[in-house]
Amino acid sequence: MSDGHTPSGGSTRLNTGVAHNARVWNYWIGGKDNYEVDQRVGEHVAGMFPIIRDIARADRDFLGRAVSVLAGDRGVRQFLDIGTGLPTADNTHEIAQRLAPDSRVVYVDNDPIVLVHARTLLTGTPDGVTDYIDADVHDPDAIVERAGRTLDLTEPVSVMMLGILNFVLDVDKARDIVRRVMAAVPSGSFLVLTHPTFDDELGGAGQIPAMKFWNENATPPITARSGADIAAFFEGLELLEPGMVSCGQWRAEPGSAVVVPQYGAVAVKP
Repeated sequence: MSDGHTPSGGSTRLNTGVAHNARVWNYWIGGKDNYEVDQRVGEHVAGMFPIIRDIARADRDFLGRAVSVLAGDRGVRQFLDIGTGLPTADNTHEIAQRLAPDSRVVYVDNDPIVLVHARTLLTGTPDGVTDYIDADVHDPDAIVERAGRTLDLTEPVSVMMLGILNFVLDVDKARDIVRRVMAAVPSGSFLVLTHPTFDDELGGAGQIPAMKFWNENATPPITARSGADIAAFFEGLELLEPGMVSCGQWRAEPGSAVVVPQYGAVAVKP
């Protein structure tokens, strides 16, 4: 867990008096780029909903497996990672460029601490490209326009939306964001998505009080959704096996799968 190291840098948007998702998530996966307020809120949420640390780790492991499949088996060479979070080990570009050094990766986030760390740490291979844009998921057209300066949007792109649409509280708006981004990439592109759920079959009931506490004590506000609502994000796309499952189960090694209340799936645009 965190040793209490205080991250440096920031901007006028940086508020160290209120817990922020990127830093609390970093705390849950054992990172050091968080503040005391993030640790305090993170511990309280973990006390209410102990599986949250398992969710954070499962989500991170899902990222690794998905990028490995896409860069390795599917030959994808472009990744648009929306809602990057704080850099830790095995970020999208590191996994992709290990398999294909010429991979081009664009990260998108709007947290000032993420921005500072991304510019410092997210450096890729000489053959590939790694870029970062400061943009908000609520403005998909701006994301696409700016990503197009680095990515060739006439060639397949893997759009990564891991744990980001849960910060878009209106479900119709969230669906519109996905539609707009996926409309801008060609056939053969992929959507990689994870999202927390309150579905009982994945043990999600505990999300509701934990998220209520979060929304009263941290930023940005968050929501869980039903599996049906999450499945709707993949409308018009073709799911890769095994479909939409707990992200800890998606193509996990035998004996290593964990069931967490966070759906994960990868789908291709036909």
